Amino acid sequence: MAGSRSVVLAALFANGAIAVLKFVGWLITGSPSMLSETYHSVSDTGNQVFLLIGIRYSGREADRRHPFGYGKAQFFYAFLVAVLLFGIAGWESAKHGYQAIVDPHPVSTNTATLLGFEFPGVWVNYVVLIGAILFEAYALYKAYQEMSRQMETHGWTTLREAFRKTSDVTTLTALTEDTIAMAGAGIALFAVYLSRVTGNPLYDAVGSLLIGLMLMGFALALAWENKRLLMGESLPKEDERPLRELIRNSDGVVHVDQFSTVYFGPEKALLAADVSFDSAMDTESIDDRISAIEQAVMDRAPQVKRVYIEPEL
Repeated sequence: MAGSRSVVLAALFANGAIAVLKFVGWLITGSPSMLSETYHSVSDTGNQVFLLIGIRYSGREADRRHPFGYGKAQFFYAFLVAVLLFGIAGWESAKHGYQAIVDPHPVSTNTATLLGFEFPGVWVNYVVLIGAILFEAYALYKAYQEMSRQMETHGWTTLREAFRKTSDVTTLTALTEDTIAMAGAGIALFAVYLSRVTGNPLYDAVGSLLIGLMLMGFALALAWENKRLLMGESLPKEDERPLRELIRNSDGVVHVDQFSTVYFGPEKALLAADVSFDSAMDTESIDDRISAIEQAVMDRAPQVKRVYIEPEL
């Protein structure tokens, strides 16, 4: 939890600062790509606030109405972030880019003055976008550190595998946002440069459209990953298999009749199993074996926080 919070705070700091700088750049130059990037950073800043709310809310203690706690709040808020990323940043950027392609405006030749020195306004865009890439690189590094820690803990070998299996949607969302933020700033920088050099505004407009389409695509991917956890996804098969075998090979166990797992929060899973025990065992012995099995399961898989073994007669 602490790792996820630090990742989100780093992204919040970076995106908040970048949003202001990009907006200033757009005011000076009127660049469509800069406006798209402003939408993007404003959306990302708001998204980090939602993720922090999710982290805080999910930390509440379990109560009568939520006996397994509030861990799924992070899944909900991360899903909300995906919707906002699609609807605000992605759609608005793509729409603005399309409008700029249909009705292109001349490349801005505005100048800016700082400390008595006059210089082309487009330089503001260059400085802002390069600064954005550096800020996002810092936020991405923090998110990658946390994801790498999880990959090492679970034995995942690739980011693709981690993306598919992780239940820490907050870190996943931050990592994805920071990646596309760097890519978006790079596209905007290249598009602004091409329009400035060639005098053709089409490059800037196309850059804006590409940024919007990229944001919408990643938003859909994030929404899909969050949907699986909101709907109650189980542990991966390769994680379930050794736990099932552990129960099956425990002393006194004859057969595992039913076996199921489900995430009820980030890095928090529940395991339930119906188990047939040796008919010669008495009730007290079965109770002792159940307690031992439950502890063994949690020792083997730290993400399993609750275990329910139901004896079959």
